[in-house]
Order: sequence, then structure tokens, then C-alpha cells
Amino acid sequence: MIKAFRLPALAFTLLSAVFFNTASAQIKLPSIKSLTGGSSSSGTPSTLEIGTALKDALTQGTTKSSDKLSAMDGFFADATVKLLFPPEAQKVESRLRQLGQAALCDKIILSLNRAAEDAAGQAKPIFIDAIKQMTLDDVQKILLGSNNSATEYFKRTTTVALIAAFKPVIEKSLGKTGATQYYTQGANIYNKVPFVSKVNPDIVDYATQKTVDGMFVKVAAEELNIRTNMGARSNPVMQKVFSFAADKMK
Repeated sequence: MIKAFRLPALAFTLLSAVFFNTASAQIKLPSIKSLTGGSSSSGTPSTLEIGTALKDALTQGTTKSSDKLSAMDGFFADATVKLLFPPEAQKVESRLRQLGQAALCDKIILSLNRAAEDAAGQAKPIFIDAIKQMTLDDVQKILLGSNNSATEYFKRTTTVALIAAFKPVIEKSLGKTGATQYYTQGANIYNKVPFVSKVNPDIVDYATQKTVDGMFVKVAAEELNIRTNMGARSNPVMQKVFSFAADKMK
């Protein structure tokens, strides 16, 4: 059972400032036993080390995710995040291919993924801002939580901002790459087929949400890698803190 961690208002303010903004400042911080209920030892990381390690790990994971997905084929060549026709429009794709429009379908899919790749680069400052806003309670829950607890934190705190940042980029990119034109063309061809249910030719919202979903898939993968792979921890503090957390979770 994790014990509650309480600090007087002034101490909490000082700790928060050191935690995220002045990691090099010299100030005596509470032992990790306040967070875990365990006894202090020479191998136990300090609260400052925990804060530094979490900040470094989350920055590393989100930056790598954004960089990977914003690169050419970041979405298109990765089956775990690749954008396809919306579920409700898969019957459209199938019928179009039957009508000899396979090339059009392929252009739509490629354009959707190029738009997602264009938008993915907007994620980094949003994630960094969320990291700066973390509280001590957030840190405690993330460090000693499940293997995707950091990803869940980002979902709660960044989804709205990511959608707002991604949507105009995707809308512009869909127009630039021709996806809007191609998809509208395909939908209109399909809608002319007798006795079929009409489909909405607008795919901007769908592409935006799938881009956000893909971002979190990659953030979760990076988080799991850091938690389970010593080699993924890029500095000694991260190695110390996450090894400590792994021992505590056994």
C-alpha cells in the first residue's frame, strides 16, 4: 500500500520548483520512503532523483515517438499505426476495388498517412508541457504504477490539446496530398451505386483521431521499453530509479 505523501505548502512549492525547473539546485529533499513506505538505504533514490528520472524518461519516450511518426513512412510503413479506410467506409473500399478503382484506394490510404506524419511533429511541445505540469502525486502513480501508467497520464492530459494541434495540420495536409479529393471522389463513386447506404465523404476528424491514437501506441511502446530494458535508460539516474521501481513492484 502506498502511503500518502504530504508536505506543507511552502515546502511543496520549493520542491516543485526544484523538481522541474532547477534540478541542479542544492536543497535537502525527503527520502523515497515517504513515497513508498520502505526504509531508506544508500541504494534508494532521493525524491529529486525520482523527479529527474521520470522527467528524463518521459521526455525521451515522447520525443522518440514524435520523431519516429513524423518521419517519412512513420505511419504508412508501420502496421501498428497505419491509417486505413474508416471502419464504416471499408465497404466503400471493397466496392471501389471491385469497380477497378484500386489505384484510387491506394492513393487515399497513402494520403491519410502522409497527413498523419505531417501532424505528428506537433506533439513534442504538448507532451513537454504536460511533463512540466506533473505533480508529486502524478510521479508516485506513474513510477509505481502499471507499465502504461505514463501513457495513461498523457492520454488524460494531452488528448484535447493534441486534437486541437493536429486537426488543422491534417486538414491542410489532406488537401495538399489530395486525400480529401481522392476520398470525396471515392465516396461519390460509391454513393452512386444503386441501393447502397450513403457514406460521409469528410475524413478529417477520423484522420485526426487515428493520428492521436497512433501517437499513444508509440508512447506506450517507448514507456514499456524504458521500464523493462536497462539499455533503454539513457543515464545513471534513470537506471537507478527504474531499477528501484522494478524491485518494488515484484
